[in-house]
Amino acid sequence: MLDSLFDFIQKSPNMAYTIVFLGALIEGELIILSASALAAAGYLSIAKVSSIAFFTTLFIDQVLFYVGHYMYKHPGRPLSERYPRLYQRSKRAVLYLKKYDTLFILSFRFVYGIRAISPVVIGLCGSTPKRFVPLNFVSALVWTAISCGAGYCFGDFFFDAQTGHLVNSSVHKLQGVVIGVVLLAIVLIVLFRLKGKILKKNSE
Repeated sequence: MLDSLFDFIQKSPNMAYTIVFLGALIEGELIILSASALAAAGYLSIAKVSSIAFFTTLFIDQVLFYVGHYMYKHPGRPLSERYPRLYQRSKRAVLYLKKYDTLFILSFRFVYGIRAISPVVIGLCGSTPKRFVPLNFVSALVWTAISCGAGYCFGDFFFDAQTGHLVNSSVHKLQGVVIGVVLLAIVLIVLFRLKGKILKKNSE
């Protein structure tokens, strides 16, 4: 199966970069991590992967911010009436923005569950483009460096850069890493939910 995937990437690199673009569009770290790992194995260019990831996430979050900024400038009916689902999803982002302000703008990409809505909320809450644009640039740069850097190190650990194949016993190492990542993800999700409940309780 892996050999078929590698053959596909070698024959259709443009399709692979398109997938990277779509992954960055939805802030899909798993796709960016995988593409960076494949770059370490020589199947893709890490320069192209990181450039696509950076400029795409920078662009989409800038667009979403201006959507929120436009709604802030043209309030009309309350958001809870016009977009009830958006209003419900934005509550947590608003709470974080009020509490952490600049830190939240710099780190919202790393907060699971509210990444897509956060730029809209930041615009809705009155942040100016002059303030958001440079912070968004720094945030996108940090997100790209961490995502692509981690993926590249991961690929360098498991793949032979000369042949592009998994090194000896990598499958067993990979299984151990996957199990570790899954367990870590479960712990982080539990902690995140507990923190959300505590914040919600304190805000009531």
